[in-house]
Amino acid sequence: MDQIRAKIRDIPNFPKKGIIFKDITPVLEDPKLFHRVIDIFSEKYAGEKIDKVVGIESRGFILGAPLAYQLNAGFVVVRKTGKLPYKTIKKSFDLEYGTDILEIHDDAIEPGQRVLIVDDLLATGGTAEATAHLIQELQGKVAGIAFLIELVSLKGREKLKKQDVFSLIQY
Repeated sequence: MDQIRAKIRDIPNFPKKGIIFKDITPVLEDPKLFHRVIDIFSEKYAGEKIDKVVGIESRGFILGAPLAYQLNAGFVVVRKTGKLPYKTIKKSFDLEYGTDILEIHDDAIEPGQRVLIVDDLLATGGTAEATAHLIQELQGKVAGIAFLIELVSLKGREKLKKQDVFSLIQY
């Protein structure tokens, strides 16, 4: 974990003043560390019988697709409004620096499917909570929510207390 943590860099005042952005691109650029991240997630969820992995736009795509492959699960994208080409359902949510809307295809999750949500960062929990809501609206079961990074001081885990939350690195 120390090697992964050491590669994550802080970018002050991005995307706006007062925010310290946790940049994971150095981890992704290092093949050994990128493999290690996916392997850790794969080992954690190997016995969970995951049907679908849902990646949240956009860094959740980077982590979610190889994880879905490793778990022999389908991969589903959750995107910001207006980006998906087929019929969708929507959920608005609050960010630590504004509001947004997420969408998922209305046929992406079948009733009863076990779904793992993946994203790079847990901050206030709004994005993950909205994604869980979308999955539940499609009658899927959220089997877990996995993050590379958790910003503990923002208490996003509290918003997700009904879910099984896992994070590799905590700040």
